[in-house]
Amino acid sequence: MEHISVIQSISYIIYFLLIIGTALIVLTENRHPIKTIAWLTVLIFVPFAGLLLYYIFGQDTRKQRFVTRKYYDKIKNLSFKELVNDKNVDILPNYANLINLLKSNNHSPVLQGSKVEIITSGERMFNVLLEDMENAKDHIHIEFFIFNNDETGKLVKTVLMKKALQGINVRFIYDNVANWKVSRKFYYEMCGAGVQVASLMETRYPLLQSSKINYRNHRKLVVIDGNTGYIGGTNVANDYSIDPHWLDRNLRIVGMGAHGLQANFMIDWYSAGKHWTDTKRYFPETKIYTGNLMQIVTSGPFSEYSNLLQATISIVLSAKKYIYFQTPYFLPTETLFEVLQIACLSGVDVRLMVSQKSDSSYIDPAARSYYENLLKVGMRIYEIQDKFVHAKTIVADDHISVIGSCNLDYRSFETNFEINCYMYDTDLAIQNKKIFFDELKHCKEINYNKWIKRSKWKKLIESIMRLFAPLM
Repeated sequence: MEHISVIQSISYIIYFLLIIGTALIVLTENRHPIKTIAWLTVLIFVPFAGLLLYYIFGQDTRKQRFVTRKYYDKIKNLSFKELVNDKNVDILPNYANLINLLKSNNHSPVLQGSKVEIITSGERMFNVLLEDMENAKDHIHIEFFIFNNDETGKLVKTVLMKKALQGINVRFIYDNVANWKVSRKFYYEMCGAGVQVASLMETRYPLLQSSKINYRNHRKLVVIDGNTGYIGGTNVANDYSIDPHWLDRNLRIVGMGAHGLQANFMIDWYSAGKHWTDTKRYFPETKIYTGNLMQIVTSGPFSEYSNLLQATISIVLSAKKYIYFQTPYFLPTETLFEVLQIACLSGVDVRLMVSQKSDSSYIDPAARSYYENLLKVGMRIYEIQDKFVHAKTIVADDHISVIGSCNLDYRSFETNFEINCYMYDTDLAIQNKKIFFDELKHCKEINYNKWIKRSKWKKLIESIMRLFAPLM
């Protein structure tokens, strides 16, 4: 008995030291105080679970480089310097600051003259995507967060395998964790047909690679023959293609904009352990179709800055008349929360569209904890009643619009690999604004006076869940 007591005492001491040690690590990482407090709260009140959660999800690897700086510059910077000269592009003052910011924090050149289609229907998205892939002459590069082994996934997979067998270079990147339920056989069959398959941040042994589990490749992009590209919120699954209650937004880009997608795919391909032999081949000469300008911008744990968060804050602070958001998950960082209030108090028409019920029930009360302060300063918040908003969009002042994979939450801004398209074009901005108002027909606006009368129990749950918002 005495022997067991000694073992227990030693176990308690080791456990206590682990808790203290982990807490000290959290403190000395000098993260945002809100995130530090959230992790300390978990470690103090649920220590055993807190240790496990921190080991898997909490470690900050932003300073680790998953792509060597030399190769990053070669693909993202040097390739563009050779192929894209944006020094003579006429940039209006309305968006000069944002363009310069994204050039500085993400090496994103201004891509001129692309033909752009805004796609709001899953059916339309997959119809044109499959048609473009069928017509591929040289290569198909495809990268999705979710690629299900369902009717939609099998349809896309069949086309990819068919084109590979025809001698087309087909490269496919998927997220390992998001597709854990998909059998390895699904990918082996693709490889057998000649499709080159890779997973960014591969985690075959989760317990040994726990620091990677938290960093998900949330990007969705396709490049066909270096001239046609797709970007947006849609994954390859039945929910996105055939569910009429699923609202999403995607872009079909023809022209120079596809080069921006191509450069980012090449970086991800290299990050997944693959290599290139001839980069210029994948950047063919393109036509100038329109006068629109755009930048393709990424963010992720390897980035020196929170590129997409900085861009969002810049757009909010620059807005003069209005700024409208759509997002499935609304968990703004403290800085974004503050600038949204500043914009409202400055007289800018700020509107947010979310779902009444998202696909993550624990996120909903945390998101609603932000409503009261924002409604109080004049922000208008709409909840779609009978649909799920999966679109990630921003439109401001009839000249800037954004569509991509980035949600308005901590995870997208700070943890995931994300990609957005920033468009500087009045026609496209007006189209996006019209779509926003069309979808308001399915929404119920939150009334401030009624909202503040909700039950104290709901307020308490919201406040508790908000403590964990930085960890969601």
